[in-house]
Formats: sequence, structure tokens, C-alpha cells
Amino acid sequence: MEIRTVGVVGAGQMGNGIAHVFALSGFDVVLNDISTDALDKAVSLIDRNIERQVSRGKVSAEDKATAMGRIRTTTKLPDLGPCDLIIEAATERETIKQAIFEDLLPHIQPHTILTSNTSSISITRLASRTDRPERFMGFHFMNPVPVMQLVELIRGIATDEPTYKTLLGVVEKLGKTAASAEDFPAFIVNRILMPMINEAVYTLYEGVGSVRSIDQSLKLGANHPMGPLELADFIGLDTCLAIMNVLHDGLADTKYRPCPLLVKYVEAGWLGRKTERGFYDYRGEEPVPTR
Repeated sequence: MEIRTVGVVGAGQMGNGIAHVFALSGFDVVLNDISTDALDKAVSLIDRNIERQVSRGKVSAEDKATAMGRIRTTTKLPDLGPCDLIIEAATERETIKQAIFEDLLPHIQPHTILTSNTSSISITRLASRTDRPERFMGFHFMNPVPVMQLVELIRGIATDEPTYKTLLGVVEKLGKTAASAEDFPAFIVNRILMPMINEAVYTLYEGVGSVRSIDQSLKLGANHPMGPLELADFIGLDTCLAIMNVLHDGLADTKYRPCPLLVKYVEAGWLGRKTERGFYDYRGEEPVPTR
């Protein structure tokens, strides 16, 4: 099956990045959000980000204009009905994702493939609430989408081979690399990454090191481009906590227990860069550790 039109549900950090790469790769994109303001901000951000690629010589001005012309926005979910592929990139809450798919079902085509950009929720369970579990997959992009090369493809228990091969082809057309993962909590990247971040928070919680010393140790001692606490702030501490809870609940192993300090930061509303405070305070000219 050839994918020509792509619907993206959610115009936040992930949704706008997904729309960006699909439009640049020749797909027609319908970007949906409940907020007109969020859609306007997303299109403006996509424009700025592609312009940055133009200034670096990675994209021509003509290709930018063509890509921006391929993006259409809507606040009405039924407008995604004609799309060949729909990617849900809404908040990482299962009830919200289920409601989106239920609202979409009466409007989509028989051939439409449904996917979720979830970073941890069961694909099999999400698929079971639709009329096409065989044409449902996890399509997990990394953040920031235009920069990161990996896409995790997660098959639910009912996903058929044609759907998998179609999405494999889509990833290739995007110029990215696919990693196939089985449908277990947090898949591959977050199954490994989040416990590392959680352990860094425990290291801070137990007073083994400060925010700065923990991040410096991993950057200089393990050659990581970002320290784990800096990375947690970039991802969002609420997202980190949500994934740790999925791991802890889904695998029933105490090694996945979220650190109480991570819980406390989320309770305080200190969620990282998006709220200007997390393990660092971003309100000044330079980030300052909060512990």
C-alpha cells in the first residue's frame, strides 16, 4: 500500500516535528489539535525550523516553500478521515489516546493505518479498542524529530505483515532508520533510557552527587552528549515519571520504582524546560542547578 496523505493528531513538541519531516519528505499532512493557537504555533515553529535547515544548506528555499504548502491544519478530528496513515501524538495518557481513536473510527477509510507515537503504552491494548488491530502499530519518533534518526516500530499481537512493511517503507522514505520492537512496556529506547535517568535521580536523592557532578560524570565519563538530569528536563519530568510508572506497573519489578524525588518535582510542577524549572532553573541567562 502506498501512503500519500498523513494525519497527525496533536500539534505539540512531537506532533509538529512529525508534521515537519513528513511534509519535507513529500507527504501531504493534515495536522490536528483541539487548540487553534497550538496549531498556529506549530506551523510557525515548523517554518522556523525548516528555515534553519535552509540557512545550513540542508534544504533549498524551494523545497521549504513546497513543504509548507503540504501542511494543512484543522481542529476537527473527522477532517483526518481521508488520510492513508494517522499518527496519534497526543498527551501520554491512555484514556486520551483511546478516546481519540474511538472518535476517529467512524470517519476513516477501510485501508487507513492507525498508529500511536506513544513512548510506553501497550500497542496491543490500544489496538484492541479499534476496528482494525491488524492495521495498528506503534510509530515512536525520538525528540527532536527532525534531528533524531531512529523510529521505533512496535507491532501489537495482531499487527499484520503488510502493515509492518508499509511503515518500514515510510520510515525509509523519511530518511530515518527503523528499529523493530516487541510490544512490552517502554519498548527498547525508554526501557533502557528511563531507568538510567531514574537511577541518576536516586543518585541525587541519596546525596551521592549534585546535579552538576552527576551530569558532568556521564558527559565526560561515559561520553553522553547530555547528562541524565539535563536530558530529563529536556524530555519533561512528567513524561519520565509516566514512563517509569508504566514500567513499574507493567513489569512488577521494584527496580523500576520511580524515585521519590522525581515524584516530588512533578508534584511541584517543576517539569523541566517547558516550565522553566526542573533539575535546573532556566529563568536566567544560564541554567542553574536546583539542588
